[in-house]
Formats: sequence, C-alpha cells, structure tokens
Amino acid sequence: MAEAIRYIIEPRRIQFDGFPVARLLPRIGLIGVGPWLFFDHMGPHDFEAGQGLDVPPHPHINLATVTYLFEGEIIHKDSIGSVQSITPGAINLMIAGAGIAHSERGPDALRQYSHSVHGLQLWHGLPEEHEEAAASFHHYPVEDLPVTTLNGVHIRLLIGEAFGLKSPVRTFTQTLYAEYHLSAGQSAAVPEDVEELAVYAVDSKLKVDDEILAPRRLALLTAGNHQIHAEKHTRAVFIGGKSLGKRYMWWNFVSSRKERIQKAMDDWKQGHFGAVYDDNGIPAPLPESDSYSLMSD
Repeated sequence: MAEAIRYIIEPRRIQFDGFPVARLLPRIGLIGVGPWLFFDHMGPHDFEAGQGLDVPPHPHINLATVTYLFEGEIIHKDSIGSVQSITPGAINLMIAGAGIAHSERGPDALRQYSHSVHGLQLWHGLPEEHEEAAASFHHYPVEDLPVTTLNGVHIRLLIGEAFGLKSPVRTFTQTLYAEYHLSAGQSAAVPEDVEELAVYAVDSKLKVDDEILAPRRLALLTAGNHQIHAEKHTRAVFIGGKSLGKRYMWWNFVSSRKERIQKAMDDWKQGHFGAVYDDNGIPAPLPESDSYSLMSD
C-alpha cells in the first residue's frame, strides 16, 4: 500500500504571558497547506479567577484569520468597530485585506471564575486579486455550520465544500476546514477532491491508513483515498485547498509582495491602522525581529 503521509510537522511550543500555544505553521521551506499559512493550537489552559486571555491590539494585512474554540470564550474587537464574543463551535472570520487591527481578550464575566480556554486559530492567505479588499469581520454561530456523519463519525464542516455539504463561511478560493469527532475504534474516510490536504490530531494519536500520527502533529497527506482510525475518543481537524503560490510573512503580516509588508510595518509604527474599538490596551509593538519570518526568496 502506498504511503498516506508525505511528512509530519512537529509543533513549536510558545508561551504568550503564560498561555501555551503549539504552533504548526508557518514552517521555513513550506508555503502552507492549500491557502492555509498559519496554524496555532491554543491551550488548553486553566486561568485562575481574576485572570484571562489578553492579546493586545495588533495588525494584519492580506490574510484572513479564523478562530474556532473547543472550550472557553474570547471577545474580538477591531479597528472597523466589530465587537463579537466567540464560544465553542462558532467561527470568527476576520478578513484583514488592506489592513485591520484587533484584540482578543477573555470577557470580564468569565474572569470572575477559574476557567479554561482551548481552541485553534488559523490564517489563510488571500488570492492576489483580493489581498487589498476592504477589511471586514464575519461571525458564524454554531447552528449555522453544517454537520453530517460518516461511518458513524460526527463531522462539522467549518469552511468549504465536502460530504455533499457547503459551509456558509466566506471563501476566496478552494478552502477546506473540517472537524471530525471519533469514538474509540471508529474509522472514517478523509475528504476527497482537495488539491492539498493535511490532518491534525487534536487530542490523541490517529492512524492514517497504517501510519501513526501522534497528537499535536500535522500530517501532509498524499493524494488518494485514505482513512483515519482512532483507538480512543479524539478529534481530528482537516485543512486544505488550493495553493496560493509564493507568499511572504513577517510577524502578523502576509503578502505576495515584500514591499507591501514593509509598508505595513511602517504604517503600524506610525499608527495608521486605526485604534481598536473599545480597547484601551497598549498596542503590541513592532518587534525588532521575527522568529518565523518567511521573507527570503
């Protein structure tokens, strides 16, 4: 049998003021998986009473952020006036386009108690003809996202088209994002007809055909019909779609053009992104260097 896994991406462990993140993308030498260029697994992390997630105002260009929670709650605020709570099972889509700033914080009500935050944040690039679109924000509640079962496995289609379903989440090119819930002993086929495809083991190890994928690992799959299998209850996330081609990345900026990223850096330093609505926190400073810069040719 042909190999199902092209290669496996190990996470980098990062701490944001004590909040743990496993970062799978970006990677030097890898443009992304379809349009997906950034993949953070946030938490799970237990906050004590009086504490909460605090990501201060920061900028983005030429990309869209997708936030999806398994547990907890986050308040999104941005420079175009959006204020939105996200809770488990919903999607927050922020299209940065020509430029936007936003913050992500735990709500005041939740800070009164000990609580946990656990979820994923991904970024996908925008096709060149949409990179400078007007910034916008879209929220999709849990009940709007289609679900199905495949061989008894519960599947939620977050973005794209698969399994005869179509998600309402806005897309600009072929883009797939799906969540599988597998009970012990269950198997299911992977999505079909996706140009580039990867699977992420959220909680426990998976088998992809006969190959083992450890938890918190992202596996790029070969073309063909494959199956995943769980030995115990777990979640699996599939991402993929059509590759955008060459992209540059520095800090929170993604673009097909190096000079556009330099302009965004200058604009942030000069305060041209605008203030985040109803957030008086100190904006994140432009870093002097970036550990995951993909600015080289």
